[in-house]
Amino acid sequence: MHLQQKTIILILVSISVIGVIGIQIGNPKFVVNAIFLETAFIVLVVLSLWRLRYTLIPNMAIAIIVILGNTASPKHLEIMGSFDPLENAIVLIVGGYVLQGLLLSVSLSVFKNRKNLKLTAK
Repeated sequence: MHLQQKTIILILVSISVIGVIGIQIGNPKFVVNAIFLETAFIVLVVLSLWRLRYTLIPNMAIAIIVILGNTASPKHLEIMGSFDPLENAIVLIVGGYVLQGLLLSVSLSVFKNRKNLKLTAK
């Protein structure tokens, strides 16, 4: 297993852990949507363990969608700007920007270097 594969898996697992925390403290009317999103991250973890090359584009796409979704939500912006409630702000910032940004950048880097890393089809 390549270091990049381990890094992506660690980021995806971290996103899932933060997401589970976020589901518990978030708005109850979005629980179903949050569960679907967390399921997608768990599926990406499993696929990344099996074949990293299958997950690079979905990783980048879902990271962009989450970042844009957090940025487009006035409620999320209010929580992150005021840090009220503090726990929600931390979850939104860490899970929605820091970890998603890491996922996007590492996946993009691996995608660019996939031939050197021998991630092509066999």
